[in-house]
Amino acid sequence: MDVMPRGEAAAKTAQVQVKHRRVKADGVKLAVRERGPRTAPTVVLVHGYPDSAVVWEPIADLLAEDFHVVTYDVRGAGGSSRPRRSKAYAMENLAADLRAVIDAVSPGRPVHLVGHDWGSVQGWGAVTGDAVAGRVASFTSISGPCIEHFGQWVRDRLRRPTPRNVLQLAGQFARSWYLMFGAIPGIPQIAWRLGGARIFPVVIERMEGIEGWHGDTFQKDALCGMKLYRANAVRFLRPGSMATTDVPVQVIAATRDAFVSPHQSKDLTRYVDRLWRREIPVGHWGAVRKEPAQVAAWIAEFARHIEGGAETNGLRSAQVPVQGEVVAAGE
Repeated sequence: MDVMPRGEAAAKTAQVQVKHRRVKADGVKLAVRERGPRTAPTVVLVHGYPDSAVVWEPIADLLAEDFHVVTYDVRGAGGSSRPRRSKAYAMENLAADLRAVIDAVSPGRPVHLVGHDWGSVQGWGAVTGDAVAGRVASFTSISGPCIEHFGQWVRDRLRRPTPRNVLQLAGQFARSWYLMFGAIPGIPQIAWRLGGARIFPVVIERMEGIEGWHGDTFQKDALCGMKLYRANAVRFLRPGSMATTDVPVQVIAATRDAFVSPHQSKDLTRYVDRLWRREIPVGHWGAVRKEPAQVAAWIAEFARHIEGGAETNGLRSAQVPVQGEVVAAGE
């Protein structure tokens, strides 16, 4: 997939047909959308918080030219069920939802998983566990770390408070204000209801130079999605070594991300057998809404390589040597 100018990309996406269906999983119904040829390799795109599958539309439409592309509203968002109890949003339930979607849309072939924000967080939770074993061919992570890896990253720097480590921690803590805000019982709900649901999208659009990135259910998604943090916070305390995977991983790090430090994704080779890492100079939502053509091209390039295609120069330069691997001079 070549990177197209934005105007040309918009013209192409206007012609993509979308098939809607519902998939049952563990007592919930998930709103699923499919694009592209069913016979092609399947790419599953998982959105974050406080989004719905709407956030993926530009990238999904671009990928649908060559792939069977699947998006779905995660539990608590968009047109999917909204369980009331916080424990219903635990990582194990999210992984079971993902498995149900994969089995429904691609029963005989592993999929290429892509996650953004909490979609990436739950993608890490799935590929480092057993729920999707053998069902995921590759994983592309965008602006969403594994909770265990993040916790280990913080503890490692607290144990060795060098100036560099302290600076990195300070940068991430400044980005994590919303976590402390969200931990105060009742306050986030009041804030979202008293204008936050109107103000937040405007602030993000102006800050990141994007528009139309959220759906009509935004306020409900924001309120319900807070349960993701409450249900999974304890995982922060688990050792990072408990979360490893042999699934090939591509990380796309947004260098202007106001919520997730790009430094976190520079230390993943102890958890991942095969790792590729790219940087893009955009904000948190910019990777999926400001530069969809570039990111879609990277997703397609990675998926094709994992499917058996030749390694491109771009992938070769993005691959991160594993620990102990010797890189020859000039490479």
